[in-house]
Amino acid sequence: MNQTRNFLLFALLAVGYFLFTAWQKDYMTPPVAAGATSAANATSASAVPGAQPAVAVAPAVATATGSNAPASLITVTTDVLRLTIDTRGGSIVKAQLLDYPVVPRTKKDPDPAPVTLFDNADAHYFVAQNGLVSSSDAAAADQPNHLAVFQGAQSSYTLAPGQNELDVPLTWQDAKGLRVTKTYRFTRGSYVVALDQKIANGSNVPWQGNAYTQLLRAEPPHLGNWLANMSNPENRSFQGAAWYTGEKFEKLSFKDLANPKDKLQAQFKGGWAAMLRLYFFAAWIPPANEMASYATDTVNPGSAHPRYLIRAIGPTLSVAPGQSVDATARLYVGPNLQGKLDAVAPGLDLTIDYGMFKAIAVPMHGILSFLHSIVKNWGAAIVLLVLLIKGATWKLTAMQYRSSAKMRKLQPRIQALKERYGDDKVKLQQAQMELYKKEKVNPMAGCLPVLITMPVFFSLLYVLEYSLELRQASFLWIHDLSAHDPYYILPVIYAAVMLGTQWLNPAVGMDPAQAKMMKVMPLLFSVLFAFYPAGLCLYYAVNGLVGLGQQWWITHHVEREEAVAKA
Repeated sequence: MNQTRNFLLFALLAVGYFLFTAWQKDYMTPPVAAGATSAANATSASAVPGAQPAVAVAPAVATATGSNAPASLITVTTDVLRLTIDTRGGSIVKAQLLDYPVVPRTKKDPDPAPVTLFDNADAHYFVAQNGLVSSSDAAAADQPNHLAVFQGAQSSYTLAPGQNELDVPLTWQDAKGLRVTKTYRFTRGSYVVALDQKIANGSNVPWQGNAYTQLLRAEPPHLGNWLANMSNPENRSFQGAAWYTGEKFEKLSFKDLANPKDKLQAQFKGGWAAMLRLYFFAAWIPPANEMASYATDTVNPGSAHPRYLIRAIGPTLSVAPGQSVDATARLYVGPNLQGKLDAVAPGLDLTIDYGMFKAIAVPMHGILSFLHSIVKNWGAAIVLLVLLIKGATWKLTAMQYRSSAKMRKLQPRIQALKERYGDDKVKLQQAQMELYKKEKVNPMAGCLPVLITMPVFFSLLYVLEYSLELRQASFLWIHDLSAHDPYYILPVIYAAVMLGTQWLNPAVGMDPAQAKMMKVMPLLFSVLFAFYPAGLCLYYAVNGLVGLGQQWWITHHVEREEAVAKA
């Protein structure tokens, strides 16, 4: 197999992968329009079979503390988060990550708006809810669930300089004397929010029920344009629900969440439930020693505006008259800090999902981070990574290029054999094998390096696509390595590299269809890479330049060897 055919195979696989992922995101997932209806107007009868009593997705609340009671918003600001808590249910309905601006900081805009993860706006609806549901009186409308109105002492809280922790308490009480104090605790420098629900039974009868936590999210609206969706990294990446069983990480896209056959219904310890998006995510983490029941559900299923839910229901709690019990959980709402999340909860690092390429991608990210610690620039670290990988695979690629150079020299003789034997493929194959043996050429020598380097190719694609560190990292004229090249210089360079590779590998003996495909490839790749992250384009542009230089050197070295041999 000559170098041209190897390159064609490699290019087709890469293009096929890119196009398939973009097409799948655009056409395999039903679009969600803006203006989704409120979850408070829909109910769900689904429950975890064999688990504790069902927790309704939006239970009806008809008492004074129910849906007609006034609610208010509480703002909480720490050094890394700005949250909005709705006193209806004590739900977190907005979360901004103060250290992660939406656009890069510039002199013209030194303080851009921060990334918003939670949002109660219809088009991007994403909230964290929690509450308690009674099993002793499950039909009661007056319950401290996520629709009951709590009371807050203040309308805003701020973590003061020198203060390490901040508590935000909310209270609810029914006519019978059951009192619930829901307290959120925030810690300086942390994206983990601790939740404590203290149940004090001031009535004269025992209370029994369950604590639950859940994330409710609408699918982000698609742009309606295939090309625009392909150029948006968030639309190309996985978005949906994920969970960890204590042993295994699993996830469901929004399309799968809408399928009743794919619903999650399971019980396990030491797990968590999350909603993922590119670079950021939120996860409810129950106590590791508690058996929790996990489930996914859909609000307004079958409608044009569904919302998707993943929840965890804790074990049954019993509170005798005059006694109190605490139900705790933790909420992570923040960035995908690779290598640091497992310290928050086991398995949380898996939210950065490299799939089948994890064994290669994780070490690659570690090497890239190490190089960055030396050069202090992610673009320069990518260039160094290219050189390291090229150095490690030098002998393999040298074997490939040497085989290609020899095969190139044999192309006229192979073409003559084809003309001599015509349609007699058996004799043609025998004659070719004799020629290869005589000239000491292995036609398969060029295939092995391609097969070996292919996993590296896709692993790096994931690393450079999903690495939070590249977000808004600058390099030379590029202000954001996670966005496309603003001047399209790298795609043009890569197209030029492909043309140079074709020049070194003329299409001798290639059928007309393959020859036409090779001519189109540089244009196709330049258009494709024009909408992909600049960090990814930088890697492949530099990789292509180094490979082209290596191939040129080896090709001329082989020609000199042959000239010396003839002399």
